[in-house]
Amino acid sequence: MDNRVIFDKTTPGRKTNYIKKPDIGIKKPDELLPQETLRNDLILPSLGELDVVRHYTNLSRLNFSVDTNFYPLGSCTMKYNPKINEELAALCGFLNIHPYQPEESIQGALELIYNLEKILREITGMSRFSFQASSGAQGELTGMLMVRKYHKINKSKKRKVIVPDSSHGTNPATSSMCGYETVVVESNKDGLIDLDKLSQAIDNEVAAVMLTNPNTLGLFEENILAISEMVHKAGGFLYYDGANFNPLLGITNPALMGFDVIHLNLHKTFSTPHGCGGPGAGAVGVNDKLLDFLPCPLVNKEDEKFYFNYKVKHSIGKLRAFYGNFSVLVRAYAYLLRLGKEGLPRVAQNATLNANYIKAKLKNYYNTASSKSSMHEVVFSCVKQKERGISALDIAKRLIDYGMHPPTMYFPLIAKEALMVEPTETENKETLDYFIEAMLKINKEIDDNPQNIKDAPHHTPVKRVDEVKAARNPDLRWQCKKIGA
Repeated sequence: MDNRVIFDKTTPGRKTNYIKKPDIGIKKPDELLPQETLRNDLILPSLGELDVVRHYTNLSRLNFSVDTNFYPLGSCTMKYNPKINEELAALCGFLNIHPYQPEESIQGALELIYNLEKILREITGMSRFSFQASSGAQGELTGMLMVRKYHKINKSKKRKVIVPDSSHGTNPATSSMCGYETVVVESNKDGLIDLDKLSQAIDNEVAAVMLTNPNTLGLFEENILAISEMVHKAGGFLYYDGANFNPLLGITNPALMGFDVIHLNLHKTFSTPHGCGGPGAGAVGVNDKLLDFLPCPLVNKEDEKFYFNYKVKHSIGKLRAFYGNFSVLVRAYAYLLRLGKEGLPRVAQNATLNANYIKAKLKNYYNTASSKSSMHEVVFSCVKQKERGISALDIAKRLIDYGMHPPTMYFPLIAKEALMVEPTETENKETLDYFIEAMLKINKEIDDNPQNIKDAPHHTPVKRVDEVKAARNPDLRWQCKKIGA
């Protein structure tokens, strides 16, 4: 495959020349448009049509996705999503509607939103949901803005939000954006939130505790009821980051754990392919205490008709234009209907089984961040490999040569030389065994040929790059300078 950029493939004078010149006169651009609107410095490569087709077709083959290879990106739940959900989201009646249409003409779409909310309420134990947020991070912001407004209306003097040191980076960012001081509580030796340190941090100034459960080490917070009691006794809220909800489907729910407000990443847990800034939805659910603070509109039903309800007493307003990423809701609804009540727990059980299988097979060769049983993901600490001269980054790069996307690297920060692996429920045993075999080969290669690992990847168009230099001194106009633009 010719991996040169398209400008390097140019041949002066080459073009698609078998098209017959028209007999009728065609005006030149400068005869149709004002001279000041024309560009004279536009430099394009000279290529035949087949050259262009092959170039972009070959580029498309370099795309990495869960449809082509194993994608064990921890904390992102990059699982296979059934293609029937894509087909349903593309139905004309869903794809071509407009948010300004009269409610009478979109009753089917409103009914879908209404029914999806009912299902998510049953799964989570929450009282109502808003689907406005476009991502998990925006869902966090939505939830914490409701918490802030609640405390403001009730004249509660709250100025702090507590997050564990294993939290997602968006948690402290959201806390800061809402004007709170972020207080970090350390984990104990088992990788769970330290109850003694949490009790010392909680006081009447705490607005909320933000938790991910299972946490980013893939561990279930066993003391979640005690944590809930602590924060509620201090007059705060317990916030649930739903990024890791996959292993809890049909097994338990946030309401039973004492959470007051949650967000669910529909693009992680409920079937929308994501990555590279693709479509997402951070569905936000609340219990009765925060019902009056949800973004508006909500979808209500009266006399067998569905309508947008803008009369939410203390609503924080709108998070974005219109009602959110509707096509994501269609996919989630189709996914849930297809699984049914019986299918949900199988998702959770298989995701947990897959992660623990990988952990059991590799724990004698790679340290694990915790000795406890994992839920949906396992975090390896490559300290033994680092002592032998190979870092977690080196291992991740070498995995590319085996046709697999690297796991999440160096996160969570509390695990040294971390590799976070989330196999999800959709991967079969053969794929897991191939990954395990690759990790064992790489571990052996550290002793046999460490330089080969340091030089990886070997089979990609772009080899190992200097990440530090690329981050600090990005040259984004290199190609433009090269062609003289």
